[in-house]
Amino acid sequence: MKKSIFVLLLLCSVSFWQCGNNGYSFRGISIPTDVQTYYVGQFKNNALNAPPTLAIETSEALKEKIRRESRLILNETEPDVEFQGTIVDFRVTAEAPQPGESSAINRLTIVTAVEYISNKNKDDGFKRNFSFFFDFDANTELASVQTQAIEDILAQLTEDIFNAAFTNW
Repeated sequence: MKKSIFVLLLLCSVSFWQCGNNGYSFRGISIPTDVQTYYVGQFKNNALNAPPTLAIETSEALKEKIRRESRLILNETEPDVEFQGTIVDFRVTAEAPQPGESSAINRLTIVTAVEYISNKNKDDGFKRNFSFFFDFDANTELASVQTQAIEDILAQLTEDIFNAAFTNW
């Protein structure tokens, strides 16, 4: 029993050592060790009907995600990696049509265009759209669920952007 515990601890120690030395984590994050800093530019808002604070909220959510879940340090001058973005769509559509052409569900969708720039390795950069949605009852006004909807959507959008930049999916 003691021998198997020792082997297990040894394997865990080796795994932690390898993760730390190669810039990897158990979460699947792959950040090269020479990448130390990041910058998230202020997102622009080009979407009709989007709340005026959505671009700021998106930028801040992405900054916070990277700060919390990576070892990178925010740096506004000469960062190793940069994120620039634009809110390109903010729309509510009717989903799940019912007989008689009514809808049971409305869907808020937010689409962002993101550019990821690696100043260490130009091949790692990308320009890509990210979108996510929040469904709510068709009898509910958007205003009554908008704060929660945006919060949920931004959580998924920042997760997707983070994964695209740092897990190579």
